[in-house]
Amino acid sequence: MVEAEGKLSSEKSILDEASQRNGKLDEAGPLAQPPKQPGIQCPECGGSRTFKDGLRYLPDGSTQQRFLCRACSFRFSQASEKGPLRKKPYGYINNACHHTSSRQVCAELLTRSAKNLAEVETRQESKVLVGEGNDQTIKGKILEYLVHLENAGKRPDTLKAHSKVLTRLAKHGANLMNPESVKQTIARENVEPSTKAHYVGVYKVFADYCQLSWKAPVYRYARKLPFIPLETEIDQLIAGFKRRPATFLQVLKETGARCGEAWALKWTDLNGNVLSINNPEKGSLARQTKISDRLVSMLQGLPKRDLRIFGPYTSLSDFRSGYMKKRKSTSMSLGNPRLSQITFHTFRHFFATMLYAKTKNILLVQQKLGHRSIENTQIYTQLIVFESDEYHSATATRTDEAEKLVQAGFEYVCTTTENIMLFRKRK
Repeated sequence: MVEAEGKLSSEKSILDEASQRNGKLDEAGPLAQPPKQPGIQCPECGGSRTFKDGLRYLPDGSTQQRFLCRACSFRFSQASEKGPLRKKPYGYINNACHHTSSRQVCAELLTRSAKNLAEVETRQESKVLVGEGNDQTIKGKILEYLVHLENAGKRPDTLKAHSKVLTRLAKHGANLMNPESVKQTIARENVEPSTKAHYVGVYKVFADYCQLSWKAPVYRYARKLPFIPLETEIDQLIAGFKRRPATFLQVLKETGARCGEAWALKWTDLNGNVLSINNPEKGSLARQTKISDRLVSMLQGLPKRDLRIFGPYTSLSDFRSGYMKKRKSTSMSLGNPRLSQITFHTFRHFFATMLYAKTKNILLVQQKLGHRSIENTQIYTQLIVFESDEYHSATATRTDEAEKLVQAGFEYVCTTTENIMLFRKRK
């Protein structure tokens, strides 16, 4: 009986405690939740609109959470939740508000903190509104300028180049609505003088559109001669590609067309052994070029699934990326680093150089390249420097044989007393 009474009393006490807990829950309400924790405040602007932005890995193997402020775009680190801020110097950003009050802050630390604050202010200044009373940002002004260029008839490549330059200048701290700020940014850029001159030309058009007055700086530079490979090196590179890209490279070699001009070729532009370039770029002239039977056979072997010869499988930029990867592997497999310097435009320089070397006719080279001004063509008269003076020789006794040798790139030398025509071709 005593044991039974003890059990009853213990059960009664348990029930009483449960009823008390239920009563407290009823008073708090069924939907009661713990108070919401305040967000992490940004040490720069004091805002709480922050979100996690990766981890910081410390030398001792521990990690710290990194945050990014949506208001001022400032990145900062937070110590682990196991304790207060670490006392080790690598546990903090160089900012005084990240240290405990019992720690002294040296002058260098304050200087770095002021530098970080200045960078934040510079970023905020780059986002200021352009014009008084206008809610349009710098990014919007660039977009408006590009629409103006497009309406003026500029090509997509021109729009892309101008957008890239203006975005780079704004990203590097230039206020596009302040010409002096842009001038200082261009002067600090670690690029070639020719690139700086290109930046000046692009911003000059932008300043004229925005009706800004500025005195453009002058950057003088010496024009570099392009790289001209040997024909055997070009043939080795073409042989390393599959049918479609190899055909595209062969078109560049035999026509001297720009990559965009060759990419826009249509099946209607091919008429026997004559290939017409009807979509010239950079203000060039339309032209026709006679191609070899080998190239005609390569073109006819491509599938005709579209009006364009090399479309619509991918874009030209993706095609160029694949070309660069394959060019690198081919250069390494053949042990010839010169192959890695051959770009799409190198084929155009090679075509013009070899054509002038054979004909010594600068007007013919200008016509084949589609240049409106002969000044752009005269550069190829300085490129007749070959690393090899060896030749392949061939003979012909009939006119059709001589014609085939000429189409293959052989140069006529002379005719012997036995009426045998001698030809040669540089290796």
